[in-house]
Formats: sequence, C-alpha cells, structure tokens
Amino acid sequence: MSTSAPPPHRRESDSALAEVARAADPSLRAHADPAPGPGRYEASFPEDRDRAFVVEAVHEGWLMHYETPRAFGGMDDDLRLLGGDTLYALGLARLAALGDLAGVAELAELISLCARAAAEDRPGLPEELWRATVAALAGEGGGGSAAAAARLAS
Repeated sequence: MSTSAPPPHRRESDSALAEVARAADPSLRAHADPAPGPGRYEASFPEDRDRAFVVEAVHEGWLMHYETPRAFGGMDDDLRLLGGDTLYALGLARLAALGDLAGVAELAELISLCARAAAEDRPGLPEELWRATVAALAGEGGGGSAAAAARLAS
C-alpha cells in the first residue's frame, strides 16, 4: 500500500476506473464516462488504491485496443489505439513511481502476451492471462501471466 499523498484527481468515493478516466490525457477525457462504475479487477486490491488504479488503467488500455472500453466511448479507431497506449503508459508509470519494477515487468509481459493472443486469434487466452497477472500483483502467487501462458500451451 502506498504511503504517498493521493493524486489530486483521486476521490475516495470513486472507483479506480473513474479515477483512470479523470487522470487520462485531456484528449481522452473528452470521451470519458464520468461515472463508469467499478473496474473489473479493482476488488482484488481492497487496501491498495494505487495498484487498483494501475490494473484498471492497463486493462482499459487493453480494452481500447482489442475489445470495448468501459470508461471511454465515441472515438475513431486511431484515437482508440493511441488512447490505449496512453492508458498503458499511465498505469505503468504509476507503478514505476511506486518502485514496483517487478510489477511493471509483469504487466509488460501481460500486454505482450495478450497482443500475441489477439494476433493468433485465441479469444479465451487473455482472460486467463489477466486473472493470473491480477493474482500475482495481489500477492496471491501463481507465477503471473508467463506461467499461465506456459500452463495453457502445454
């Protein structure tokens, strides 16, 4: 859990996903839902809002690339792709600022493996990879996305 002061865009009553929408680049904020509801994975981090933010930012970036984002809409394909990259960077930068380089490496591996799964048309694989990464980042073990990919490949 982070001991630093909360970012100025954090409101304790908001979901991590709403915080991501507010923290996004101004070009994306114009397309943000002001109340997107809870994030997909933030409940895995009940005592660590920074980590919840990171996971939701990276997940929303992935959704912007490959599926339907939950907190943003009304963008053309180019802006969605760039927006996804921006959200990846937003999440990874927050985790790096906290000094969790192993977590940054885990999420970078996840992003790479999910892109490969999309390129290979393996629609069920990203969900398994996400679950494994969230478990690893939440301290539940399991080896993360690379271990999950290896298990699923055998």
